[in-house]
Amino acid sequence: MNTSSTTPSGAPAVRSIRNLLVANRGEIALRIMRTARAMGIQTVAVYSTADRDAAHVAYADQAVCIGGAAPSASYLDISALLRAAAATGADAVHPGYGFLSENAAFAEACTQAGLVFVGPSPRAIDAMGDKARAKRFMREAGLPCIPGYDGDDQSAATLAAEAERIGYPALVKATAGGGGRGMRVVESARDFGPALESARSEARNAFGDERMLIERVVREPRHIEIQVLVDRYGQGVHFGERDCSVQRRHQKVIEEAPAPGLPAGLRDRLGEAAVSAAVKLGYEGVGTFEFLVEGGERFYFMEMNTRLQVEHPVTEAIAGVDLVAWQLRVAMGEPLGITQADIGFTGHAIEVRLCAEDETRGFMPQSGRIDLFRAPAGIRVEHAVASGMEIPPYYDSMFAKLIAHGRDREEARRKLVKALAETVVFGVKTNRQSLVRFLEHPDFAAGGVDTGFLQRHQAALAVPAAPPLALALAALVLCQAGAANPSRAAPSTLLLRDDAGATHEVRVSGGEHGSFQVVSGEHEHTLALRLREAPQAVFTYAGVDRPLLWQVVEGRVHVQWAGLAASFTDVTHAPAAPAGDAAADGRVRALSNGRVASVLVAPGAVVEAGAPLLTVEAMKMEHMHVAAANGVVRAVLVAVGDSVATGRVLVEMEPAP
Repeated sequence: MNTSSTTPSGAPAVRSIRNLLVANRGEIALRIMRTARAMGIQTVAVYSTADRDAAHVAYADQAVCIGGAAPSASYLDISALLRAAAATGADAVHPGYGFLSENAAFAEACTQAGLVFVGPSPRAIDAMGDKARAKRFMREAGLPCIPGYDGDDQSAATLAAEAERIGYPALVKATAGGGGRGMRVVESARDFGPALESARSEARNAFGDERMLIERVVREPRHIEIQVLVDRYGQGVHFGERDCSVQRRHQKVIEEAPAPGLPAGLRDRLGEAAVSAAVKLGYEGVGTFEFLVEGGERFYFMEMNTRLQVEHPVTEAIAGVDLVAWQLRVAMGEPLGITQADIGFTGHAIEVRLCAEDETRGFMPQSGRIDLFRAPAGIRVEHAVASGMEIPPYYDSMFAKLIAHGRDREEARRKLVKALAETVVFGVKTNRQSLVRFLEHPDFAAGGVDTGFLQRHQAALAVPAAPPLALALAALVLCQAGAANPSRAAPSTLLLRDDAGATHEVRVSGGEHGSFQVVSGEHEHTLALRLREAPQAVFTYAGVDRPLLWQVVEGRVHVQWAGLAASFTDVTHAPAAPAGDAAADGRVRALSNGRVASVLVAPGAVVEAGAPLLTVEAMKMEHMHVAAANGVVRAVLVAVGDSVATGRVLVEMEPAP
């Protein structure tokens, strides 16, 4: 690390960083530590009781347990973080993203404790952290903002009146929000009250602040952001733009740089406006200005993120920079030493977020064990997971990022599709195969999609049924994996249940030359399978040998080939399930692991189909559970604050008299 750099006045750098505490977890904690280590800086990890065996803990030079599994008891506990810094001799703190990364009180507490906070000043964080105040500042700085209401009167009546004035559809948005939390699109006045209360509840739980602003909905714009870097001497540059338009529920799914098809003039205007506003703010460090672009030329300031972004690697790829290294240098008082003319871009980069989600149930966040994890080769992968580890229900569902860089956009896209096909995650459900479908859709391949892309193509992008060959392979794996002599594993009849809940009868019988006949319903396959050391295998189908990955864990069989993956549960010897499905039996079950955030009904309440019953918070998102049919609430089996597992009965219903 260069400790002799000078400021523009010739004075030495304000302060070197020798021991950095990373106030975060998972892949971002590891990513920050790697850069710090490359710069000769010692690192300190902090962890909750749920993360005791996490990768970032093992990687750091020192580690401190700061509390319980819930974020409020650990990663959001400012006092615990400061005690950890004192105990380890840390002289600086990097907040990563999420948790306390945009908390002005945390930045101030670090400064008061004599620690270098790797980020902007508390004043800048405070100014941009409140979305209403940020909009007022940016209007004064000359940036166009989305028409709306950001006043102090927070009464429901005033907010409803302002929504009526602005016109529907309107966006209800938490002033302290981020990551899509505390946001609701309201289509009509009739829906405003419930949407407001739901957004307030989510904001209260996520940020401790339920203040709202109202904005006009800009229909299907592009979401474009500018990466800025400013030193403490008022020198600022930008590293181009990113396109983050592929979103679900206001959360980014795919990001890329540069933005395809963005007019060069608009690119320059956005960059100049962002740098100018950051300098006027007195900003220091790395930050991101987010804009909505409408109609190709018109743009509106949306918000500024005063931290590193999840999608920062695509900028690093095309600009050839290390943004974490720049954060550390600026925090140590070094001047930029570069101008905008020094910055160039090479090729194209695309990033996808690999999340623990059930794509068959509306991408509901999941938690649970990763039975097998394999990252692809040839591209950048940011992760902190391994085979056998648990994805806890307390934190964000994203556990890995895949970033492909190519000479052009098409090369980057092809690389990423191939890498996703080679990625293996057995156990917890993920969005991996959905990401491939998104990347291969003709509209995305053409470039320049807007924020309505996923919604507009929902039918075409829907989860397809598992191919019959997957069922055949799973049955054959089960027969051979459990047989002392695989060649004598047939004949067998198995019952396999897929992830949609359907049960399939599969018959396996021996054929000629070591092959097997596998029959299920109308489908018949002739296969040969050679199991190697798990998870390796080779199967022969239609005269072609293909590699297969497989695993059997506690009655669950996983198979993956050519990027396709499927899992089945062996219920051959399971007791028969009672008649009736989950909706018909009057029981409302938890859709995911999580914590009960609110209970909206009491025993004896008469409700209609679709009526809200309670909400469960899972991985920072609230999920409403509703009545499946008209009825009477017979019993409420949980209370606010209870932890629940997927499938737990929450409410019991009975038919209305």
